[in-house]
Amino acid sequence: MSQERNLARALTAHRLFWPVAVLVALLVLNVVFTDGFLTVQMRQGHLYGSLIDILRFGAPLILVALGMTLVIATGGIDLSVGSVVAIAGALACLRISDLTDQGSVTGVLAAVGVALAVALVLGAWNGVLVSVIGIQPIIATLILMVAGRGLAQLITDGQIITINSAPYKLIGGGYWLTLPFGILVVTALVALTGFLTRRLALGMFIESVGGNAEASRLSGIRSSGVLIVVYTFCGLCAGIAGLMISSNVSSADGNYAGLWIELDAILAVVIGGTSLLGGRFSIAGTVLGALIIQTLTTTIYSIGVTPETTLLFKALVVTLVCLLQSPSFRRKAFRRRARPAPPPPAPADGPSDASVSDVTAGEGREETVRNR
Repeated sequence: MSQERNLARALTAHRLFWPVAVLVALLVLNVVFTDGFLTVQMRQGHLYGSLIDILRFGAPLILVALGMTLVIATGGIDLSVGSVVAIAGALACLRISDLTDQGSVTGVLAAVGVALAVALVLGAWNGVLVSVIGIQPIIATLILMVAGRGLAQLITDGQIITINSAPYKLIGGGYWLTLPFGILVVTALVALTGFLTRRLALGMFIESVGGNAEASRLSGIRSSGVLIVVYTFCGLCAGIAGLMISSNVSSADGNYAGLWIELDAILAVVIGGTSLLGGRFSIAGTVLGALIIQTLTTTIYSIGVTPETTLLFKALVVTLVCLLQSPSFRRKAFRRRARPAPPPPAPADGPSDASVSDVTAGEGREETVRNR
């Protein structure tokens, strides 16, 4: 019995237990309200189903949250990812709309390359502001968050750019090997990030800078270089997400594309167990957190929650997940107070060992006096 209790205690103490439990609970809730929710069918060589849709629509959020994870692990934050999403999608769609043949693979690849290059530059710009100039991350990225949204609207001229390109449609709305192409891209990028941060020294450098940047510098780690790398990677992830979002709808909207995705990304990172203070991160936890956010969105529509209360409902669920992850909250909510220790047993009748020894010693002294 004690072994089972210790096993259950160790299981619930794992940082990924509660995100997994909440995700399973949301899936069960969808099964109750949606007929055939877990059904996955093969149609025309493609997999279809609600679970596939959650992965497909959640792919951009997973990408943005992946880059946000490494930034937060260094003790920073990036509020500009939503603007980078809009800029990347706007640039790609603008160049494709200018093509004589929008179905040209070469032209689409060139447009994608330009969009990703700009996303890399914007991410590196954030890194330079934070690491070289010394601006606080929340201020440095807030600058691009505001200016970038205006830049995206300048690119689109305040209009929605609509395109009709089959090669570009593949990125966010196409299929490859029976699966949505976006899922394959996310899987590859998550695997590559996990390899670079857990099999190589990069992850240790990131955690070291997040734990104590000055101590890392004194130990020989170039903190500024690490910061520029992670912010550049975050910009790249946001750029790819922007391509997916605009590709899925075959259009670019500089005003609403990627709007508030930075908040969902931060929530996904926090739900996954990454510390906002920096120093440690979990890629698997971030993926789970993003899936929870996307599944929660699907659940909201499934159970018929009114649009006016959607954000409130999401906030309540996220708050519940964060509380369940808190060890101090679990101790107060689920564990009984320790019982006071029982009082020591009352001494038995008769003289104690100490009093007996004292009496014996006294009798010995009296006998010695008589003999003298």
